[in-house]
Amino acid sequence: MNTPQYLTQEGMDALEKKLRQLIELRRPQIAERLRLSLEEGGDLTENSEYEDAKNEQAFVEGEIVRLETILSSALLIEESVKRDRVTPGALVTLVDQASKETETFHLVGSAEANPREGKISTESPLGKALMGAKVGDKVKYKAPDGEFVFKIKAIQ
Repeated sequence: MNTPQYLTQEGMDALEKKLRQLIELRRPQIAERLRLSLEEGGDLTENSEYEDAKNEQAFVEGEIVRLETILSSALLIEESVKRDRVTPGALVTLVDQASKETETFHLVGSAEANPREGKISTESPLGKALMGAKVGDKVKYKAPDGEFVFKIKAIQ
């Protein structure tokens, strides 16, 4: 049984677009490469173009299955909901209790997490620590660099 994948509408649209590109563009391109390499004839074990195309085909098919699995278990995050607690889709502003620096994170599912863009997974250590917390709560989490304590300043 698949665990639900939390996705924003933006994330769902991006994954659906990527899936369509793989199915409608990449799959036919690879099939054409395979056809052409087979027309060359000779021993397939010595045909590097054929081997490359088969490897690419395996990768693309695996990616198609992965995306289909994510999308089939996707739960759309409602971003316009007023929140009094941290839930998937929340935009959370935190104050680092050691440095007093303020950071804002968007809690998303693991399929669209991108820490460089401020999108953290609900399954990450920080994401798990934040889930269910309210404004004013202090949350602790352990990272490879040590333990961190944040105070929740705002939830949107």
